[in-house]
Amino acid sequence: MAAVSEGKMVEEEKKLEEEKGGELLFCGATCWDVIGRKKGAQEGNLISPTRLRPLVGVDIRFVASGCASCHCVALDVQGRCYTWGRNEKGQLGHGDAIQRDRPTVVSELSKYKIIKAGAGKSHTVVVTDEGQSLAFGWNKHGQLGSGSAKTEIESSPVRCHLSDVKTTACGADFTVWLTSVEGASILTAGLPQYGQLGHGTDNEYNTKDSSVRLAYEAQPRPRAIASLSGETIVKVACGSNHTVAVNSSGHVYTWGFGGYGRLGHREQKDEWVPRRVDVFQRQNVLPSDAVISAGSVNSSCTAGGGQLYMWGKIKNTGDDWMYPKPLMDLSGWNIRCMDSGNMHHFVGADNSCISWGHAQYGELGYGPNGQKSSAIPKKVDILEGMHVIGVTCGMGHSMVIVDRTNVGERLDELDIYDGKASGEVSEEPESKTPVVKQNMKRSAATVSDNSKKRKKSKNNSDSEEEMSDEESEEEQANGKLGQKGKRAGKGSGKGRGKGGKKSETVDKGPGRGQGRSSSAKSARSSQAKTVKRGRPRKA
Repeated sequence: MAAVSEGKMVEEEKKLEEEKGGELLFCGATCWDVIGRKKGAQEGNLISPTRLRPLVGVDIRFVASGCASCHCVALDVQGRCYTWGRNEKGQLGHGDAIQRDRPTVVSELSKYKIIKAGAGKSHTVVVTDEGQSLAFGWNKHGQLGSGSAKTEIESSPVRCHLSDVKTTACGADFTVWLTSVEGASILTAGLPQYGQLGHGTDNEYNTKDSSVRLAYEAQPRPRAIASLSGETIVKVACGSNHTVAVNSSGHVYTWGFGGYGRLGHREQKDEWVPRRVDVFQRQNVLPSDAVISAGSVNSSCTAGGGQLYMWGKIKNTGDDWMYPKPLMDLSGWNIRCMDSGNMHHFVGADNSCISWGHAQYGELGYGPNGQKSSAIPKKVDILEGMHVIGVTCGMGHSMVIVDRTNVGERLDELDIYDGKASGEVSEEPESKTPVVKQNMKRSAATVSDNSKKRKKSKNNSDSEEEMSDEESEEEQANGKLGQKGKRAGKGSGKGRGKGGKKSETVDKGPGRGQGRSSSAKSARSSQAKTVKRGRPRKA
C-alpha cells in the first residue's frame, strides 16, 4: 500500500508541474527540409539547449514529436497548440504546406483547450480537455482516424471518430488512442503492415491478380484492440512501427515490427497482436508512476525501484538486446520523464538532464565543446541543477521543458533562436544563420538527381532509422530497409552496425565516383565508414 500511495503522490506532483508549465528549450537540427535526407548541407544546428523566440516566457506544459518526426508540437497551459518544422503533408495544421521555423499557433484549434498531442512521420493528433481528438497531415493509410482515407492530405484539423480520449501516441504512419471507455481502452488506426495496429493481421493484398506487388489496406476508422478488451491500458508509446503499452496492473505489452529485438520477446518475429513481455511480471511489474518510451529501433521503461530497462538496438555497434535488461548507468536516479528519438535518448532525473546515443545534429545538447555522440548516458552540463518537467525526441532534435523556479538568471544566459517567419521560407534568412539555409537549398537542388540515381545501390545496407528522399523515407519508416539490413548483416556481426553511419560519408562520394562500379563505391564507402566510426571512441 505504501508503494501505491507514493506512486499516486508522484503522479499528482507531475500533474501540478504540467499545469504550471515551464520554459521550452530546443537542441538539434533546424534545417527541416533536409533532415535525414541525403541531399544538401545540413547546417544551422543548435548544439546547445536554446530558447525559441516565440515561446520565451510562455508556460509550456507538454511537448510532442516522434522518432520519425521532423516537426514539433508544443502545448501551453492555456491549451493553445503551437507547431513548427517540416510541413510537406500539412502536418502543422495551418491549412497549407509551408514550412515554419518559428512555433506558430494553430488558429483552427483556438476554440479548444488542447491537453495532449502526438506526432508521426507526417501527421499530428491532438486531444482536447473534453475528450475529443483532432488530427491533420498525411492520411494515406488512414492514420488520422477520420473514418476515410480518400483525402490523402488534411492540412487543417479534422475530427477523429472516437470519444472520451485521454491521450494519444503516433508511430510513423499509425496512431494509438487511450480512452476511458470500458472494454475499449486502446484503439488504433493507420498502416497495419507489421501488425502494429494489434488486430491480428497486416491486411496485406496483391494490387492486381497478375501482379506480385503487395499493398496494405488502410484502416481509417479507430478500432479497439480485441485481445486487450479486458484490460485497462494506462500508458502507451510508439516507435516507427511498433507499440509498447502498460495496463493498470503494471504488465507490459508490445506488438508490431520485431526487428532488432525491439519487442523484448527474445526473438525478431513480428507480433500482430499484443504480447506480454515476460520480464515484467510477478515481483517486477511497473509502478503507477513508471516511464515508458519507444524509439525507432528500441524500447524502454522504468520498473521496480525506478530501474530503467531497455531492449532492441541500443547502439550502432555490438549485439542487440533481445529482451529487457537494466541500464546500470542510471541505477539510483529518480527518472521522471524520458523519450527516445531515432537513435538517441533524453531523460529528466532529479535535478539533471541526461542524454546519450548516436547523434548527427547536436540533439544531445552537449554544446560546442562537448562530444557529438555518446555510447553511455552523460549529463547535459548546461542544464545541470534545473528541474526538468518534460522531454521529447524527434528525428534529429530534442525538446526539454524546465521549471523556471530559481533558474531565471541561468535561462537568461541561454541563446535565443529567432528562426524565419513563414513568409520568409524561400527568401533570405535572418541574421542568425545568414547563408546556411540558402546554400542548403541550392545544394539540395543540385545533388537531388544524383542522389536518386545512387539511392538504390546504397540504400540496401542502410539501417531502418535513416531516410533519404520521400520514397525512401516511406520504405524506411515501414521497416523494409531495416529488415534487409538486419538480415544481410547478421552473418558478419560487426558489419551490421556500420550501416548506421552511412549518411555521414555520402556527401564525400558524389562527383568523383559516378563512373565506377557499385562494388568500387561500396568498398570506398566502407573504408570511409571505418575511419569515421573510430572517432567518437577517441573523444
